[in-house]
Amino acid sequence: MQKFTTTDGKWGAAPGNIHSVNWLWINKAVFEKISGEEPKTFDDFVGLLDKAKKAGVIPLALGGQPWQEGTMFDSIVASTGGLAFDKKAFVDLDDSALKSDTMKKSLDNLARLREYLDPNYSGRDWNLATAMVIKGDALVQVMGDWAKGEFRAAHKEAGKDFLCYRFPGTDGSVIYNSDMLAMFDVSADRKAAQLALADATMSPSFQSAFNVVKSSVPARMDVPDTAFDM
Repeated sequence: MQKFTTTDGKWGAAPGNIHSVNWLWINKAVFEKISGEEPKTFDDFVGLLDKAKKAGVIPLALGGQPWQEGTMFDSIVASTGGLAFDKKAFVDLDDSALKSDTMKKSLDNLARLREYLDPNYSGRDWNLATAMVIKGDALVQVMGDWAKGEFRAAHKEAGKDFLCYRFPGTDGSVIYNSDMLAMFDVSADRKAAQLALADATMSPSFQSAFNVVKSSVPARMDVPDTAFDM
């Protein structure tokens, strides 16, 4: 991230959070109804989706938009080939990785999930897919940690109403991005306001309050986790 937010070694943006994208969000009541267990591998995940399908529940809530499918595919690639392969393919854009059998298997794994979607998934916004899980119309959604805000708005409690697990095969690893406020070069009379905004954004109190709601991680390393739930 520093590559895009520093110039000549100086920061030009104030990071508000660090988002983690490789999450499963699960309706707990549906999960217990089908006697589900936390999937540790991609095959486990497919087996869990099969159970939901047999129970007459939409297994996988997805919005058919490129960024949503891309986010899920990122987790699939990391699960299939490991984080080193994921970085080699998507950060380094290594041609051998992009054309490898591992990438082909990742695409095959993505295609396997198609049969677990409902017919109306195309063009659906991500938060509507989250609502399907909240209501129990669907078992699981693959989405970044910002989905937590929808559960919170619906007055759902982590561990009681919903569960969240790392995407199978990526446990212990974090695929992340960050929200930042970029500061442009402005006239002298506006610089004080920029600094005030940056100071407020980076304050421990804001970093805690904002990220508790979004379920993301504070960009500062010294913010206590006491206000966060499981």
